[in-house]
Amino acid sequence: MKKLVLASNNAGKLREFSQLLAPRGFELVTQGSLGVPEAAEPHPTFIENALAKARHASLLTGLPALADDSGVCVVALGGAPGVYSARFAAMHGGEKSDAANNALLIERLRGAADRRAYYYAALVLVRAADDPQPLIGEGAWHGEIVEQPRGAGGFGYDPHFLLPAFGRTAAELTAEEKNRHSHRARALAVLMEKLDTF
Repeated sequence: MKKLVLASNNAGKLREFSQLLAPRGFELVTQGSLGVPEAAEPHPTFIENALAKARHASLLTGLPALADDSGVCVVALGGAPGVYSARFAAMHGGEKSDAANNALLIERLRGAADRRAYYYAALVLVRAADDPQPLIGEGAWHGEIVEQPRGAGGFGYDPHFLLPAFGRTAAELTAEEKNRHSHRARALAVLMEKLDTF
C-alpha cells in the first residue's frame, strides 16, 4: 500500500476517500494522526485552498498528500456559501458546526423560489511539498436545497441536498451510492486518470 496523508481531520472525508482509494493500493492517514495542524485557507478559490492544504501536509510529514476543498454553492445566494461552506455560520457569529451551517443556509433561502445548488470539489495530490506538477481533479454534483432535513447518512449539508434523479437527499443515499455519484467521486475519477504519472 502507498501511504498518503489526507490534509483533513474530517472523519467523513477520510471514510469516503479511503473507500475510493483502497482498491488503487493507497492507505490514507489523517494529518492530525501525524501531528499536523490544519492549514490556513485564505484563498477565494477551491483549487488554491486545496493546493495550500496539500503542500502544508506534505511539508510537515514528508509524505505525498491529498487535499480537497469542497462546498455547496447555492444559485440564489450567488454561489454562497462556496469556499466558506465549513465555516458559514461561524463567519456570521454562529458556531462552527454542521447544524449551525444548515440552519443559516435554510434561513438565508427562506422565501426563495430558486433552490438549485451544487456540491463542488477540487482535489489536489502532491508527491512532495514543492511538487511543480500537482495532480488536480474537479467535480460537481447538482441538486437542490430542501427545507426539511432527510436522512441520517453523510455529513455537512447532505440532509438538505436533494438529488432529483434519486428522489432522495445525499444523506439518504447508501455510502456506495454516494461514492459512485458525489462531487468528490467525480473529482477523484478525474484525478485517477492522472495517477499513472504518480
